Amino acid sequence: MNEPRRNALLAGLGLAAAPVLPRAEEAPDTHRAVAEEYWADKQGVKLWVYRKRAFEGRPRAQLFLVHGSSYSGKTMYDLQVPGRDYSMMDHFVRLGYDVWTMDHEGYGHSQRTSGNSDVQGGADDLAAAMKVVEKATGSARLAFFGQSSGALRAARFANQHPEHVERLALDAFVWTGKGSPTLAERAKRLPEYQASNRRKVSAEFYGSIFTRDHSGAAEPMLGDIVAKEEMQYGDTVPTGTYVDMTTKLPLVDPEKVLCPVLICRAEHDGIATDEDILAFWAKLPNPDKQLVKIGGLAHTAILGVNRGRFYHALESFLAMPARIDLGKDRATAHG
Repeated sequence: MNEPRRNALLAGLGLAAAPVLPRAEEAPDTHRAVAEEYWADKQGVKLWVYRKRAFEGRPRAQLFLVHGSSYSGKTMYDLQVPGRDYSMMDHFVRLGYDVWTMDHEGYGHSQRTSGNSDVQGGADDLAAAMKVVEKATGSARLAFFGQSSGALRAARFANQHPEHVERLALDAFVWTGKGSPTLAERAKRLPEYQASNRRKVSAEFYGSIFTRDHSGAAEPMLGDIVAKEEMQYGDTVPTGTYVDMTTKLPLVDPEKVLCPVLICRAEHDGIATDEDILAFWAKLPNPDKQLVKIGGLAHTAILGVNRGRFYHALESFLAMPARIDLGKDRATAHG
């Protein structure tokens, strides 16, 4: 986003939308995804909120996507690659969903502050974004999906604001961190992360995300593409989630996640052990809970070559029919 347009949006209404519409000479395409930008306010911090939906028609449901430690929302969930379909937002719009994401404090288009954008801050960001969603759609309850530290943000939000979370899906989630190879390596640099609220990123760093656990789960060029998209915002990102994941886990109480839950676990993901995730899953109180391990994927499943397998698992969870209980006099349906 260029600076004049950014300033114009900031100067407008706090919840104003700037839709991206078809060019005048083009015939409307009802299957096209229409993009809209909004601003949320978190106690004076301006947060960028982004939405995609079908050009026409009523959506079947709403889905909010929560980004992780090193990418902003659009890079993670709406990556446009010529000749490839890497946009998770576009995929779920085609399935009929009204899809939302945001840039957390200090990321992407959102305001940079002196804070480090930790997991609790991310949950607070989501609370601010929900005011935008509710004003735009009239709905105060929707499905959430989080990836990596975004999974921690989304799950902590579900702990604190269960009234807003209809379903919760998590990928690359970690609970206690016990036995995690990735977090063990990250802990070695903890003094560096604690010394500054921002950490350096580079093309080499983004490339390493797709090779650190397994080199065959993502296309080789993807690191360069992600780096190009992300580094237009600068060469640093906040340190908060890295510090939290090495010093504060667990940050989520499974017994207070009341909604149906899906946990996706990639075959090659060093962020957590199977034992850690199984222990979390066992404590979830809602009987509608799923744990899916998918072969051929690594830490960033949504950008892997086998991402279609992940999409399948998530769509099956989101589209599960409502439960029906047979009573003495009548059947009762549960959402």
